[in-house]
Amino acid sequence: MVSALQAIPGLTVVSETPAPAPGVRFFFLTYEQPVDHLHPQGRRFQQRLTLLHRSTQLPMVLATTGYDLLPFPFQTEVTYLTQGNQLLVEQRFFGPSTPQPATYQHLNLEQAAADHHRIVNALKPLYTARWLSTGGSKGGMASAYHRALYPQDVNGTVAYVAPNSHGPQDPSYIQFLRRVGTAACRERIRNFQRDVLTRREELLPAVAEYAWATGLSFDFLGLDKAMEFATLELPFSIWQYGDASVCEAIPLPGAPAAAVVDVLNDISGIYAFDDTGIERSATYYFQAGTQLGSYASDESHLQGLLHYPRQYAPASLVPFSLKPYPFNPFSVPLIEGWVKLFGQRMMFVYGENDPWSTNPFQVSQRNDSYRYFVAGGNHNSSLFDLPEAERTQALERLSAWAGVPVNALAPGARRAQAGELPVLTLARQRPGSPLHH
Repeated sequence: MVSALQAIPGLTVVSETPAPAPGVRFFFLTYEQPVDHLHPQGRRFQQRLTLLHRSTQLPMVLATTGYDLLPFPFQTEVTYLTQGNQLLVEQRFFGPSTPQPATYQHLNLEQAAADHHRIVNALKPLYTARWLSTGGSKGGMASAYHRALYPQDVNGTVAYVAPNSHGPQDPSYIQFLRRVGTAACRERIRNFQRDVLTRREELLPAVAEYAWATGLSFDFLGLDKAMEFATLELPFSIWQYGDASVCEAIPLPGAPAAAVVDVLNDISGIYAFDDTGIERSATYYFQAGTQLGSYASDESHLQGLLHYPRQYAPASLVPFSLKPYPFNPFSVPLIEGWVKLFGQRMMFVYGENDPWSTNPFQVSQRNDSYRYFVAGGNHNSSLFDLPEAERTQALERLSAWAGVPVNALAPGARRAQAGELPVLTLARQRPGSPLHH
């Protein structure tokens, strides 16, 4: 197997780990990519991959986190269902898969899709069965973009909780968050936000003490702005990964300063806005601010309390100016329109309460494409969370696309029985924030 992989031009087998499960081999790889696919003879960089290998005669699942590599053996839900192979790709400009120097004009969805296209073409002669693609959150977006630009590369795509934002501060997210949950819960969150910003001078010393104790530095944003941004982030984070029960943990106005700071850290993550978090997240925020879009925060109930109104946006979280890189308003709508009209054998899974489901991709069943919403689901929603009828339909279609029978047993039960690898949907929050993985 190693010699077959090494024979692929541009592919390097970095290492093979001990077998992580029966019948499975796990490799770390790199693949040489052009920095600019429009000028393939120019500068190159090494893109990291991992390979979960079962058999060259089984389906291959092309997977991405949309961020950096997860450097341990696991299988996506699609890999688990098909019991196939899995190629996990680190996105360009994340982790070591970054050109030196990092020329950010070459960081866009078109270049990333071309990375995937070259990888598929390189490995298809070895893995000759059907190919599927998958990803969660930003990885789901990357899978959809790749499919739209290179529709023949894979036989089917399953994208989990894939956002579809319209602009760097899309106001439709505000309307979503004004409807989700109960009125009492929403008001409790608003009251907490007002309490934090009203008591700013009292709370900042507690934030400073926390920063000192944990070795955080806030030279880029400053403590005041970091706390304000974490406060604005709170309702989004609650519904992204929590549920209505989180409301009971929100302190009432006047709670001790330490308790307030603890809640901001546990839910929003003040530490996500420290210098290390900003540096680690810069690539994501650059993409959000130039092409992929992001959400606007509701500030209507915080008038007079904000020191930095309308500044909680991707451009504020990149440690360099985005002025040379204006937002492209056409890239995502063109992908969105293609998926709706022409996207064949595509499946989107969303959580009903996940704010990232505000603008879900639309599909047509005449294209053998499907969209599902998990009732009460958040950003961790998966096919196995669907009611039986929808789950059965989804698994039947996936089986047809993959050309193999699929598992119908929930991953936890099978893992307990057969020592299977962990199963992840790859839905992740922004880098550096509390629920990164």
